[in-house]
Amino acid sequence: MEEKRAKKEEVIETEIQMGTVHPAALEPYRVRFFVEDEIIKDAEITVGVNHRGVERIMEGLPVEKANALTEKICGICSNSHVWNSVRTAEKGLEVDVPDRAVYIRVIMGELERLHSHFLYLAHGCEVLGHETFSMRVFYMRETIMELLSMIGGNRVQYGCAIIGGVRPRCELDDNRIQRLIDGMNKTEEALTNFADRFLHDTMVMSRITGVGVLPQEQAIKLAVSGPTLRATGVKSDLRTGMYEYENFDYDLITQPDGDVKSNLLMRVLESFESIKIIRQAVKNLPSGPVSNRSWEMFDCDIIESHIEVPRGDLYDSFAIEDGRIRSCLIRTPSLANIGAMQYACIGDSITDGQLCIVQCDPCFTCTDRAVEIIQLDKNDKKMMRK
Repeated sequence: MEEKRAKKEEVIETEIQMGTVHPAALEPYRVRFFVEDEIIKDAEITVGVNHRGVERIMEGLPVEKANALTEKICGICSNSHVWNSVRTAEKGLEVDVPDRAVYIRVIMGELERLHSHFLYLAHGCEVLGHETFSMRVFYMRETIMELLSMIGGNRVQYGCAIIGGVRPRCELDDNRIQRLIDGMNKTEEALTNFADRFLHDTMVMSRITGVGVLPQEQAIKLAVSGPTLRATGVKSDLRTGMYEYENFDYDLITQPDGDVKSNLLMRVLESFESIKIIRQAVKNLPSGPVSNRSWEMFDCDIIESHIEVPRGDLYDSFAIEDGRIRSCLIRTPSLANIGAMQYACIGDSITDGQLCIVQCDPCFTCTDRAVEIIQLDKNDKKMMRK
């Protein structure tokens, strides 16, 4: 009797899944790595775990109530969401915002940029396995969180911006102004110390240099924005076109390589620029009221607004009908940035895969939306995504 011989097996594909819960990710998502000899050949990122239907909930709500709801989209960039939602309504209703309120909004925006960038740096160091650096950055971030709480009354969801300005509780008196000055001095000293140690740590630098490279042309093709785009050398920052930043002097930071190192350095160097902007806003804070409530509600067609938030281009649009929101659409920068990370991790080791994905500072809760693909014409192959 002939011996049965085992059939020779051929491995067609090796897939390694991470998520939806992973210790290196702050939010749930799923990534599939297709690997060959422990090198990533392709990747697929799936989001949608946090979808809550915010845009649908906003449909039909009174405008100011809908503005307040946008803060619930994200806990990290809550001020950014309400600022752009309010800004959209102001644009349609032709509301003039007092100069003092504009400066306070800028201060809040840059404080949020600092706390977001610090959270990213701390998380990045954690993924790198450097707990000491991670804890040092979290300690720096605590100063920023205290300042945000001082102005808005909360550490998260500060409720600062309203149509026509900012809430009265966000007014800056002499005591608050001095605390802001002291906080910026303390933060700059701590950030300088961290940056010096971080950049001179040869083990960290060797781990992040040349890893997760996103070429400039690919970043542009995939509509990447914010620090992730500037990390590829593209000089693009929506603050240069925002009227709120017309009176502020700051440098537009870029990095040349589009790798993890460039993305980390972007957040470090941009944090220094945020400190610079806050100091200018405090020093040149205009006198006068912090809100203008003498505006009237009327119907508006679709209104659009883009602003630069910590992760890039935040887009809001909606119409106003009988004082209520219609046709609401919110697009966050992470939508494009996360997709680009599928490309950035290809060619790297599986051990660096998670590091490559989190280098864009993804915000999955912000990103999760319902997407419709609409064919405009049966004879036209072009599709529209909304």
